[in-house]
Amino acid sequence: MEAVKLMESKQAEKAIQVLDNYLPTADAEDKYTIAELYIQWGYLSEASMVLEELMQQFPKESELKTMLADIYIEQENDEEAIELLNEVEEDDPAYVQTLIQLADLYQAQGLFEVAEQKLLQAKQIEPNEPIIDFALGELLFSTGSYLRAITYYEKILPVAKEIANVSINDRLAEAYAASGEYEKALDIFQDVDSEDPDTLFKYGFTALHAGRRDIAIKAWKHVIEQDTYYHTAYYQLAKAYEDEEMPQEAYDTAIKGIKVDEFNKELYFFAGSMAHQLENDEESERLVREAISLDPDYKEALLFLIELFKKTNQHEDIIELINEIKNSGASDPLYDWELARAYNENESYEYALNSYKEAYNSLNQDSDFLKEYGYFLTEEGRIDEAVSVFERYLTLQPLDSDIEEFVSRLKLSQDT
Repeated sequence: MEAVKLMESKQAEKAIQVLDNYLPTADAEDKYTIAELYIQWGYLSEASMVLEELMQQFPKESELKTMLADIYIEQENDEEAIELLNEVEEDDPAYVQTLIQLADLYQAQGLFEVAEQKLLQAKQIEPNEPIIDFALGELLFSTGSYLRAITYYEKILPVAKEIANVSINDRLAEAYAASGEYEKALDIFQDVDSEDPDTLFKYGFTALHAGRRDIAIKAWKHVIEQDTYYHTAYYQLAKAYEDEEMPQEAYDTAIKGIKVDEFNKELYFFAGSMAHQLENDEESERLVREAISLDPDYKEALLFLIELFKKTNQHEDIIELINEIKNSGASDPLYDWELARAYNENESYEYALNSYKEAYNSLNQDSDFLKEYGYFLTEEGRIDEAVSVFERYLTLQPLDSDIEEFVSRLKLSQDT
């Protein structure tokens, strides 16, 4: 009691000193109480020393083993915990709880089959225990065995709607959705009266897969109302609006999302693509550039911006953009191909040739590239190289008679 009072008055060191001093003369019951206090206060090493000493006196006492195993687990000494729990005998009242504990440990180690065996063993002893059904459901859910998980979750529902702060209906809906049974999942979600943003978000996702985009939109709007900072909801809601051919709403949602998540490259890019649909290319360029500044190798955004520049013949901007991202360390043969095209349009043929050559190292199996490169070489008067590239093209597209005839004419022109 003296130690407890000291701890309550925030004199932790003195409290521990009192217990340490008392331990040598304490009887077994007091030592057990001291171990409980150590655990309660977070002094796990001290608690384990006391419990190990008690176990020497009472080697068959399962309560000591489970307490000590809990400490080992906290200290990440899983092997020692497993060894200790396996000592609990089948006729011990704590045996079922021990099996559940062992299953948790084996699951944490990735030994899922062993974990399942332990739980099925526990279920044979206690066939109607919801905790065991829940543990089996969670284990199977975590390994992707959704249909088997469903059978255990459904056994729990008549006796419990929630275990360990987990909604069984939520899990059932998620399991049905994950196994492709979106209609069943949607029915369950619609019966769940929850304001939890995670549940609402999953509800929206399930509705989307069930072909009910209207429900998905309502669910994701509700998520944002419940939690302004639920970042992923903005992107999904914006995408749903786009699919509903509502570009203004999609754009507005993405912009709202950027305000709460200013480092989300996907939202910047999406907002930029919506701005383009709304015929605001200046804003589109600004937003997509923001996405690229967050990730210089954001290929989808880069290629979008290049296409945007092509439409307005901004070839110099393409050259500047690609050289900038290449200098930052980003690398992709498509960048070299686009750079070659831009140089060609700008009549910088020597630079174009160098970029085509660079792209050729990786794109020599791409028939579209080879065809374009061959024509470029022909225009530049590099007939031998053009013939070589076109012949490589014909190995990929042997039925292209136009190119075959073109190559024949090129060879004839060389002979004459």
